[in-house]
Amino acid sequence: MPPPRRNLGPAAAAGNRAALLASAHAVFAESGAQAPLSSIARRAGVGQGSLYRHFPDRLTLVAAVVEENVERLEEASIDQGATLVGLLGLVTRHAIESVGVVDLLAEDRPGRMLELRDRVAAVLDAHLADGLAADDVPAGTTVADLMLGIEMVSGALTRRPVPERAELATRAWALVGVRVRDVQDEDRSAAGR
Repeated sequence: MPPPRRNLGPAAAAGNRAALLASAHAVFAESGAQAPLSSIARRAGVGQGSLYRHFPDRLTLVAAVVEENVERLEEASIDQGATLVGLLGLVTRHAIESVGVVDLLAEDRPGRMLELRDRVAAVLDAHLADGLAADDVPAGTTVADLMLGIEMVSGALTRRPVPERAELATRAWALVGVRVRDVQDEDRSAAGR
């Protein structure tokens, strides 16, 4: 039997929050945004009290998951080798992992969702000209078109089994003429490698 964990109190807060977010990403990917919060706490190795101290309700946790995804996208976009299709691959990977998360957040916190949406649009806008020049997206594509594409692809993933999502997302992007790649591998897709 392992020794009991020592309660580190406030010193454990940052680690607990990080563990809860990592757990939420995994649980939401497997079971959807309506998964029991207790399963997230259990997987993170913390009590439910710790979960609720950091995230007082489901929507606060969902918003934190989406914000973390947006932060990853922003970080990936400044990489020297970042490409538009690589960044769209990363957005798609997040959609695959977070089916239902965006819908839940959009229904209940439209102001917050709009801010996060604008941040994604800004990242894509910074790489759009290069994507057009590389013929990775159809001529005349706008950021609004890409954002609509993200919504359409995300919607197509709803209620699909996890193993089918990556292939379906790639096919959906191909239908609108966008060549995303590596939606299975977040690190490689972000860098455009």
